[in-house]
Amino acid sequence: MHLNPQQIGSSLPQRAIDSHKGLHGNVAVIGGDTGMVGAAWLAARAALLAGAGRTYVGFLCERAPSVDLLHPEIMVRSLDGLRQIPRLGCVVLGPGMGSSGVALDNLRFWLTQTAPLLLDADALNLIATHETLSSALRQRTAATVITPHPGEAARLWGQPLEHHQRKACALALAQQHNVICVLKGSNSLIAHPDGRCGTNPTGNAGLASAGTGDVLSGIIGSLIAQGMSAFDAACAGVYVHGAAADALVARGFGPIGLTASEVAIEARHTLNSLSRLER
Repeated sequence: MHLNPQQIGSSLPQRAIDSHKGLHGNVAVIGGDTGMVGAAWLAARAALLAGAGRTYVGFLCERAPSVDLLHPEIMVRSLDGLRQIPRLGCVVLGPGMGSSGVALDNLRFWLTQTAPLLLDADALNLIATHETLSSALRQRTAATVITPHPGEAARLWGQPLEHHQRKACALALAQQHNVICVLKGSNSLIAHPDGRCGTNPTGNAGLASAGTGDVLSGIIGSLIAQGMSAFDAACAGVYVHGAAADALVARGFGPIGLTASEVAIEARHTLNSLSRLER
């Protein structure tokens, strides 16, 4: 299945004129250990710009920032405080999370909760190296999306990953762990446990820069929180992420030097353009 703009546009949630923030979901991002705070900020900003009604972030670093001066709409909470927020529409775990005991504790906790999860980066590496976490992931009944790059996918799969094995690997991870697997890379794959697999046509070499994966995680988490199914949100998020980069390159902003922050802002425009397509 090759993703296309009409398919993506028709799947996006529409907003009634009398809607309010409570109708558009709550997203929490957990990550940002010492030296990696930017990863969590990028994911949270992307979730905000992709339309989440409320966006929270919790940091693992000892001296956590208290406000995002660029986007003060994002609410900073302690890790324990995030556990008290009712009706979280999606929890994004992994961006800059590291592998500390605190990271393990938080991942272990959220794997047992009923909130939808998006697991990326360090969260996936921890799952690949701790069988108890892998078992907890397999036992989840709530929606879960994983977004590995090829190296992370190979660790989860337990064997080297050659390019021609990408689809087999994505489907195997989806089925073995009962998750939606987004295998990132050129023509990213979105695999469902039932055997469906979408291929994304958007994106370019500009996305090969730090932080773009964090932005993708924030976009997908935001769309899940807004009520999309995990598979539809993953397909839409990957398509929008790549299309935003394509639009920027078409206007001369890259591929050399394209930044994740630019992609997050352009993704907002891309989402609005796609949602206005004739249905």
